[in-house]
Amino acid sequence: MKTEIGIIGGSGLYSMPGFEAIEEVNTQTPFGSPSDNYVLGTLAGRQVAFLARHGRGHRISPSELNFRANIYGMKSLGVERIISLSAVGSLKEEHRPLDFVIPDQFFDRTRTRVSTFFGEGLVAHISFADPICPELAQVVTGACGAVGVNAHKGGTYLCMEGPAFSTKAESNVYRSWGMDVIGMTNLQEAKLAREAEICYVTVAMVTDYDCWHADHGAVTVTDIVATLVKNAENASKVVAAAVAAMPAGRACKCGSALAHAILTDRAHVPEATRTKLGILIDKYFV
Repeated sequence: MKTEIGIIGGSGLYSMPGFEAIEEVNTQTPFGSPSDNYVLGTLAGRQVAFLARHGRGHRISPSELNFRANIYGMKSLGVERIISLSAVGSLKEEHRPLDFVIPDQFFDRTRTRVSTFFGEGLVAHISFADPICPELAQVVTGACGAVGVNAHKGGTYLCMEGPAFSTKAESNVYRSWGMDVIGMTNLQEAKLAREAEICYVTVAMVTDYDCWHADHGAVTVTDIVATLVKNAENASKVVAAAVAAMPAGRACKCGSALAHAILTDRAHVPEATRTKLGILIDKYFV
């Protein structure tokens, strides 16, 4: 079964209304194992693959995620578009809990993560000035409006290392930089998706204000859990509407991101590397 659309998020999406699961696939990649099995099925008449980013039961810390395996696995299934759902903290008053933000920029504050498929004798430099697929962002923003979720299109997602949350000093610095939301996972996904020539968009679901906010200390675990549950319900609606509205073909440039990115002379690429990255680069080696 060749899938068209990948969904990365929580395992709760597997039981979303309208999704008909067909099979689970345990995919092994040259970069190791993805976070969990891919759950394949149909939604709104389209073939989709769901992946629980942190594994079912939320077993994998952000810094432990095998981002390369997760995106490579999507590519091996035939995925051309990825909708990535992520819980975030808000760095601006106008981004309220239960709002969704569709960022168009990222800022990297991670330290220990691998964010590229390339190396081992093959050098490639993708363009990443505009890290989000504009076509996909438009579809998702429209889906939010269609199901009544308050969405903010545009803004910057600051990706921090974690697993601890920010200090107040850090949070206030990020605000002074003009950042919109803060999370721990989506930058690496976006970079790898671009290298894999997969369209990518983040749906940043605001759970609470980051610690800069005066009301932050009054938020209880019960409050956060209630927001997470409601966000998950809204996410299911947005995903279903976005998949239903997805154009059949791609009019963006994501599918040719490597066309001018590979610098290494083709004759000097090690055979082992060529084989390892075949599904990403073969069309540029004919």
